[in-house]
Amino acid sequence: MLQGKRIGLGVTASHCTYEELVPMINALKSAGATVIPFITHSVLTANTRFGTGKEWIEKLEKATGEKVISTIVEAEPFGPKTPVDCMIIAPLTGNSMSKFANAATDSPVLMAAKATLRNNSPVLLGVSTNDALSLNGPNLMKLLHTKNIYFIPFGQDDPYKKPNSLISDFKKIVPATVAAINKEQLQPILISYDEK
Repeated sequence: MLQGKRIGLGVTASHCTYEELVPMINALKSAGATVIPFITHSVLTANTRFGTGKEWIEKLEKATGEKVISTIVEAEPFGPKTPVDCMIIAPLTGNSMSKFANAATDSPVLMAAKATLRNNSPVLLGVSTNDALSLNGPNLMKLLHTKNIYFIPFGQDDPYKKPNSLISDFKKIVPATVAAINKEQLQPILISYDEK
């Protein structure tokens, strides 16, 4: 499905979803893709109960077989010189969603996404944020109708305890990537967690 495709995978600091990263990478590689990992500064420096930045860099590099891109300078050439066929940001935090929607390019992940859009290539977003249906709602809507931006289908992961929270179904990463490369949105975009 993705034979010969170069896929960027941008990781932002939604630490509770990191357990999904290696399965996502394995799924993309099994579909034939080369996966290049990018991280935000907070991924690099955060030490949480889910692991340290150093540990996650090691896991990402082991899973992808590629060096982690951790600076804006390293990310910029992925526009003009070494483009990817699709840039995925998963998990995408509310913080990075807000910045991306408003053209604030202050991390390697967002620089790679900007570089990919510059090439008229797709950016695929996998949301994981507690404020997607509150303060980040306008940013989500802005990205939903922006050319060359697509989403891994998402839904409310805990509508009663966290009614503003949305998370993508990361198991759909391969079909969502194939659809994005074909300039299509994988449907349905809105899912119920009962459907997972």
